[in-house]
Amino acid sequence: MSDYAHLLPAYRRQAALGDAERTAWIRADRWLETAQAWSALARLEDLLSYPARDRMPCLLLYGDTGMGKTKIIRKFLRDHPASFDRGTGVTTMPVVAMQMPAESLERDVYGELLNALGAPGPATDSIYRQKEICRSLLRSMGARMLIIDEIHALLAGTFRQQRIFLNVIRFLANDLKVPLICAGTDLARQALLTDPQLAERFEAFHLGRWANDLHLSQLLSSLGGILPLRRPSELGTAAARRRVLDPTDGVTVRIFRLMETVAVEAIRNGSECITADSFANDDLVPPLVTVTRQAEKQLQRRIAR
Repeated sequence: MSDYAHLLPAYRRQAALGDAERTAWIRADRWLETAQAWSALARLEDLLSYPARDRMPCLLLYGDTGMGKTKIIRKFLRDHPASFDRGTGVTTMPVVAMQMPAESLERDVYGELLNALGAPGPATDSIYRQKEICRSLLRSMGARMLIIDEIHALLAGTFRQQRIFLNVIRFLANDLKVPLICAGTDLARQALLTDPQLAERFEAFHLGRWANDLHLSQLLSSLGGILPLRRPSELGTAAARRRVLDPTDGVTVRIFRLMETVAVEAIRNGSECITADSFANDDLVPPLVTVTRQAEKQLQRRIAR
């Protein structure tokens, strides 16, 4: 049996599995650290260790949909999980992450925060009581960072709702003296800039799209070393990089979906490797966004003639 030397040692045993097991492994959700993700995690670590002060630094993590913002947040949460002390009966939660509620109503904000703390309260509680419970729990649980994902959803509310929400999160950051992390699309910048005083506290970390450069080569090489195919893939060529970038526009989630699709197809057709030609297979079923983008490019080329 081959030792599958083209794969990283930790992943070679996967290549010896059957087709169904390998396909399931490829499709499973997993973390793959990129240079941008590493930098974002390093900045979050730095902010987590920041000493309490009256004006805490904040961070906006933003980028196009599918660039991995939520993945980064979930990885950071796994690195800093909540813990329960059986002796004292106290739960410690250094990092609290909530999702922006569907409506930026003050009651819904505190309700989402209580859910994130594992303490959902009755819907009949007054806003004042919800606020006091949140403040008390955040202190008793030792919260050192508050993360709000999908912050761009703030713009769906009225101007008054937006102001109320921004006032709420500014109050919490001031009261608890913890860094505030907001994540969202490029619209998140617009949402925060509506409050100049709050925006002054934020650093902006942009997750840029992939380009045809060394970073993309490293990403494809990393994928070639872990995907459980039994023959070496040819992902280091300029042609392969172009075939990956053209349909995905450099969006991380689209790249991973494309690589997942061609890897599974390589198992099914018996080729057991990925080459530049793998991406031109007519049997591949591309994502809707890719089909739409390709149609737009074709239309633009026809107009330009």
